[in-house]
Amino acid sequence: MTQNLNPLLIKNRKLLPIVQGGMGVGISANKLASAVARENAIGTIASIDLRHLHPDLLAKSKEIPQQENYDKLNRIALDREIKAAKAQTNGQGMIAVNVMKAVADYSALITQACESGADAIVMGAGLPLELPDLTTNHPDVALFPILSESRGINIVLKRWMKKNRLPDAIIIEHPNHAGGHLGSPSMTDLNNDRFSFKRVLEETSQVFKQLGLENEKIPLILAGGMANFKKIQTAIKEWGANAVQIGTAFAVTQEGDAHINFKKTLSEANEEDIVEFMSVAGLPARGVLTPFLKKYLSNEQKLQDNAKADPRRCVQSMNCLSVCGLRDGISKIGQFCIDQRLSDAYNGDVRKGLFFRSKDPLPFGDQIRTVYETIQYFMTGQKPAMPG
Repeated sequence: MTQNLNPLLIKNRKLLPIVQGGMGVGISANKLASAVARENAIGTIASIDLRHLHPDLLAKSKEIPQQENYDKLNRIALDREIKAAKAQTNGQGMIAVNVMKAVADYSALITQACESGADAIVMGAGLPLELPDLTTNHPDVALFPILSESRGINIVLKRWMKKNRLPDAIIIEHPNHAGGHLGSPSMTDLNNDRFSFKRVLEETSQVFKQLGLENEKIPLILAGGMANFKKIQTAIKEWGANAVQIGTAFAVTQEGDAHINFKKTLSEANEEDIVEFMSVAGLPARGVLTPFLKKYLSNEQKLQDNAKADPRRCVQSMNCLSVCGLRDGISKIGQFCIDQRLSDAYNGDVRKGLFFRSKDPLPFGDQIRTVYETIQYFMTGQKPAMPG
């Protein structure tokens, strides 16, 4: 594969400047992550509730429907997925694990990911201030915080410097273009200029200088709306980014871990089908306007008016998020079980599922192509013809 971009340097490894974003529940697991890594890029396993990918672990979940058991089974599933992915990379690329700060069990998931052999930990959905502490015993594991503006980058760098650790790369995610949970305090703030990639890159360069880090060469990775050859060229060659992170375009590949109905729902969604809404975690989110989401949004005000703190309202009896609108009775945010809705999406249930995706066009439209073809397009601008 020919390409005219500098490699992404992580832990002395030369990689393609492409990072596959973490997508849960189960959308990016061992099959997708290893396929991306085999192309010498970074494949990412989303750590959230991976037991849904393992029938034996789901059966054990039903035997003991308690949070402690769910957490244990999810860690077993994460261990399986990391080891399976690593076994399929042919020694190429890297396998990262995405851990959401908003998940109650995040510290245990980080420890498990490191012990299971992950090459990197990617952390967002909150400031990952304690990530260096949680990975002290695993100095060879690369650390990638996900942030959306220079202020957060400044805070993380100052805190990490006190722990004598720097990020191995920083992922800068634009909330107005990304899919899933969005790094903005409100929906009215999604397009704020402080999230502009050019502005964040320029301000981050100043932060590096102010902190004496201008010679550290910490790679900056842009995420959100980057599934386009020309945008990738602009981001790296003109703006000075070192790589891009891409999610939805990989979710719909043949190697994507989810059901074919999931891939079709994402790839066939038109611009008017993609909407923003308040998730249960207190963050805006972006997804496809499926029957579930249409019905939920039409009843949202009534559900919020009746919100009350009652763990019995939690469908799965889980403490999966540190903050949950449904369980905690927070009236201004989502009132549904996100774990159940995302697992329905993974299984291809278009009627009940919640299907996260970015709002930008996909490189192959509604076609389901391979990871190789997708990365070839990102790197060269060439779109291989469909066979036959």
